[in-house]
This record gives sequence, C-alpha cells and structure tokens, in this order.
Amino acid sequence: MRIKKGDIVKVLRGKDRGKTGKVLRVFPEKKKMIVENMNLVKRHKKSRRAGEQSERITVASPIYVSNLQIVCPKCSKPTRLGIKKVDNKNVRFCKKCEAEI
Repeated sequence: MRIKKGDIVKVLRGKDRGKTGKVLRVFPEKKKMIVENMNLVKRHKKSRRAGEQSERITVASPIYVSNLQIVCPKCSKPTRLGIKKVDNKNVRFCKKCEAEI
C-alpha cells in the first residue's frame, strides 16, 4: 500500500465522503486503515462489576484503502501517487504537481 501512517487522506465513498483526516493506523493484510474522526461507530460496553455502568462508546472503524485518496501537502489536492527512484531509494510523488511526499 502506498498510503502510510501520518498521511492526510480524503474519503471518496461512504457516510464521510468528502472529509479529510489523518491516518492513525494501517492494516496492510486487510487493506484497511483507521482515519481520525472518520467512520465512527458505536460499541456497547457491558458492565463487568457491581456498581459499574454499561455505556456506549464511539470508536473509529477501519476504511478500505480504495475508498481513500491521499492529499498532496504542496498543492493541497487529492491525488494519485507515483513512485520513482532517487539515490537508490523509492520516493512517493504527487501525480499532479510532481512534488515529493
């Protein structure tokens, strides 16, 4: 996957379509990632001890990587990524403005 932890991405599909956020966690084997404040779902937490209250917790659910597009830090537009070799290292670059990411 070309999108990494810490990248700013835009959501292309789903209930949060059009919003941007930072990637918090990546699951490469499932091809999903968690984006902050996106795809929030409610989980029910049952009380475990006497006197403790059960509650509903809001947590971020993973989003499939094909529904996300990286936002270039230089031109601030959602773009596709390219990879080129610079000094024997692979470098990601923006397809629109050709800036390194």
